[in-house]
Amino acid sequence: MKFIVSWKIPKGSVADSEARFLKTGAPPPEGVKMIGRWHGLSGGGVLIAETDDGKALYAWLAFWNDLLEFQTTPCVEDAEAGEVMATLKR
Repeated sequence: MKFIVSWKIPKGSVADSEARFLKTGAPPPEGVKMIGRWHGLSGGGVLIAETDDGKALYAWLAFWNDLLEFQTTPCVEDAEAGEVMATLKR
């Protein structure tokens, strides 16, 4: 399953989060595939992750939870959404 993960960096966490990112590179853990990650100019960002292991995704985000604020939602691609929409009776 794919997940959209967006984050915000509170003003008081910018320097520490930048230092941790530069030190670690923030790679996904085993069991989580990062499709892509984009850093916004406003100090936040978004990534798309794919995993069947919710615990692994949780562990990845928990490592950053002291510095970043996350929103995470499962998502589907256009083709998958279209399949669902085609079955709706309206």
